Amino acid sequence: QVQLVESGGGSVQAGGSLRLSCAASGYIGSNRYMAWFRQTPSKEREGVACISGGATTTYSDSVKGRFTISRDNGKASLYLQMNSLKPEDTAKYYCAAGTRFWVCNLAAEIYNYWGNGTQVTVSS
Repeated sequence: QVQLVESGGGSVQAGGSLRLSCAASGYIGSNRYMAWFRQTPSKEREGVACISGGATTTYSDSVKGRFTISRDNGKASLYLQMNSLKPEDTAKYYCAAGTRFWVCNLAAEIYNYWGNGTQVTVSS
């Protein structure tokens, strides 16, 4: 059974940076795709960025150019470097992993493992 544990969330002022980490236990093969999602109480879960086993990345338009997703297969870890943060980035961020396909996208239904989330709050 795969478990995902996020860390690195916190409070930051607009324009600041945070780096989220996701530690995976259990088997996450290097050919599995992983992603970051975020959700607020008033919105549906939104795909932020994903990375395929071949390191191909996809970003939502709202974070493109500001966020960078990366993975370290040796450490079974996923990262999200968030720069130039805005108040609208405030959300709970979730790590996700999927095993059914070869290439990632930002649709939540293709992911079969989820972490419990880490809160990011950006103040203006």
